[in-house]
Amino acid sequence: MHNWKKILDISKGKNIIVKKVYIPEDNITIEGDFQLSNIATLSEVDQKFIAAFIKTHGSIKQMEAIFNISYPTVKNKLNELSHKIDNFDLNIEEEKESESISNVLDKIASGEIDVKQALKELNP
Repeated sequence: MHNWKKILDISKGKNIIVKKVYIPEDNITIEGDFQLSNIATLSEVDQKFIAAFIKTHGSIKQMEAIFNISYPTVKNKLNELSHKIDNFDLNIEEEKESESISNVLDKIASGEIDVKQALKELNP
């Protein structure tokens, strides 16, 4: 998480494109242009607040206890985050396409299909 904080500090809110992804456990490298998720562009503090909110199933009472803040402060922070994510593109079709690609990559990794079959599945 701390490396992302440094990157976000350096970029000062500018668009970030990741060029290479490496998964060491599987020794897989993927190169291309990848956008960071919208949540990843939020500050570390905002990300932790969102994570805590999810873990508490949206309990404002528990959020008050975790962060030692008042009910109005929790509500204000939620409103602030709501405004920050208003600009997020919630394109569900794009997510479905991404899921499809992920499923095909999983099939390749498991040996279920080869690259030729994968290309057929991705480009019907």
